[in-house]
Amino acid sequence: MPPTIRTLFDEGRIAARTREMAEEIAAADPRDLLAVAVLKGSFMFAADLLRAMHGAGLTPQVEFVHLSSYGAGTESSGRVTVVRDIDSDVAGRAVLLVDDILESGRTLAFARDLLLGRGARRVLVAVMLEKPGKRAVPMDAEFVGFTCPDLFVVGYGMDAAHRFRQLPFIGVVEG
Repeated sequence: MPPTIRTLFDEGRIAARTREMAEEIAAADPRDLLAVAVLKGSFMFAADLLRAMHGAGLTPQVEFVHLSSYGAGTESSGRVTVVRDIDSDVAGRAVLLVDDILESGRTLAFARDLLLGRGARRVLVAVMLEKPGKRAVPMDAEFVGFTCPDLFVVGYGMDAAHRFRQLPFIGVVEG
């Protein structure tokens, strides 16, 4: 029998908050913006946010970086690796890192430091979810969709061993 997934954030709330975030990003006046989606978990949020940013009048270039700190588990290993790097030069540019969740902060701090080290003028961070009580390193996001309870969440791009990414909502596996 398939597991039951309890909805935490439904499609409507996610869509509305994503549009609001796009307006917030536009208000930050990010000239010469390069949006970098952190794969794999951010793919649905990144696509929706980029479309909403277009609606807010922004025209970012888009890149993808594949970073990993989880492997097949449900807890971060604490070590971040670059599985696939971006191709664009970030020197002198504003970069918006887009990720699914800010939890320990290790992955996003690693990515931010990597891009700043390559000469990015500014690195902003947009995440769909934030778990502030789980921070292992100092890291904040400028744009946050929702604060999330300390639960293992799936859906809207987030997975449990590569399952449940396709769900159009964010939920918790209950059995």
